[in-house]
Amino acid sequence: MIDLVGFDGDDTLWRSQEFYDRAQEAFEAILGRYVDLASRGLRDALLATERGNIALFGYGAKGMTLSMIESAIELTDGRIEARDIHRIVRLGKEVLAHPVELLPGIREAVSAVAANHRVVLITKGDLFHQEYKVARSGLADIFHRIEIVSEKDPAAYTRLFAEFGVAPERFAMVGNSLKSDIAPVVELGGFGVYMPYHSTWAHELIADFTLGERVIEVAGAEGIPEAIARMHSAGE
Repeated sequence: MIDLVGFDGDDTLWRSQEFYDRAQEAFEAILGRYVDLASRGLRDALLATERGNIALFGYGAKGMTLSMIESAIELTDGRIEARDIHRIVRLGKEVLAHPVELLPGIREAVSAVAANHRVVLITKGDLFHQEYKVARSGLADIFHRIEIVSEKDPAAYTRLFAEFGVAPERFAMVGNSLKSDIAPVVELGGFGVYMPYHSTWAHELIADFTLGERVIEVAGAEGIPEAIARMHSAGE
C-alpha cells in the first residue's frame, strides 16, 4: 500500500526548464561576440563549470548566473566587457522572476491523489526562488508538507521517510527527473511515477537506469492518479 506520495516541483508541477534554456541561448549570443561558439565547446564548458560549482552555489538561477559569469571570463580570456557581464546578470534575474505556470491538469491530479494519500512537495534549488514558486503556484495548501532540499539523493529521502514514519515500500515519488526523483527512491525500495518533460537539464540525465516494475511512466498529469492507484492496489 502507498501511504505517502511525493511530488517534484520544477517541470512536474510547473514549467521551469524552458526559462533556463532561453537564458542559455541568450548567453551564447552574448559570448558569440567574442568566441567561435562551435570551436570552444561553450555548452560543455558551461555545464562543467556548473557541475563544479553545485557544491558551493547549489542549484538554481543564482548558481547558473555565477557559473555563466565565470565561464564567460574564462572563455574570452578576460576580454568580455562589463556591459556584457551586466547582461548576464539580467538573464539570471529574468529566470528568477519568471511567472509560475502550472502544467496542464496538474492541479486536478495532485488534488485527486491528496484525496486518498498524504502528499508532500519535495523540490530542490535556491530556497528563496523555490519558496517564491510554491507560494505563487496556488498548490501549497494541498500538501501536508513542503520540503526544499539542497539535493535529492538517497540520504534526503531516507530523512523524509523517518520524519513521516513511513517505510520506503509505502512511498511513491512523482517527477520528471530519473536521476533525482525516481532512481534514488527505487534504490531505497520505493516506487516512482515518471512524467518526462520536453526539456531536461543535462546534469539531470542518467544513462544507467532503466524503468522496472516499480516505475510507471505517464504521458501527462492525467495519468498520475491512476498510476498511484495501481501501485496502492498492488500492495494490498
